[in-house]
Amino acid sequence: MVSSDRYHPWLVTLHWVLAVLIVAMLIVGFAWLGQMPAADPRRLDVLRWHMAGGILILILMTLRFAVRIRTVRPVPASTGNRALDHVALVSHLAFYAIVLSMAGTGFATAIAAGLPAIVLGRSGADLPADFMVYAPFVAHALLATLLANLILLHLLGVGYHQLVRRDRLLSRMRIARRR
Repeated sequence: MVSSDRYHPWLVTLHWVLAVLIVAMLIVGFAWLGQMPAADPRRLDVLRWHMAGGILILILMTLRFAVRIRTVRPVPASTGNRALDHVALVSHLAFYAIVLSMAGTGFATAIAAGLPAIVLGRSGADLPADFMVYAPFVAHALLATLLANLILLHLLGVGYHQLVRRDRLLSRMRIARRR
């Protein structure tokens, strides 16, 4: 199997852009939208940005998946433990599944709540007082919590590689000449 010492520059760029966007959308969802009163007039603007961010993440994640399939990658980094290596594989695949599912549940929530007309069409209608009445939103919120925890697990894995194993794992995720 052909491999490289680091990831393709497009894959690295998309990884870091998506990391920032996903964390930003989680913060917007949990800290702003989740805490903002339904009657707050700023809620419509924040929701508009959240929806646009979600669409952008879906597009970039799809592009990242296509680039990942078509480019040469380094051999998977080992933790020295088969069970942990399996957790790493499953968690990386779970990122794709969860992020794509979040986009789907976000889209389904928007349709169920009539958000295209309210948020994008500026119909003047009020936003729903509580999104938790929509089943797709309940799934969206659960997936967001799962994604936040998966990000923490990912960061712990990176820390383990960098600080305990000292295998310079992060060097694979920077843009530089590949071998």
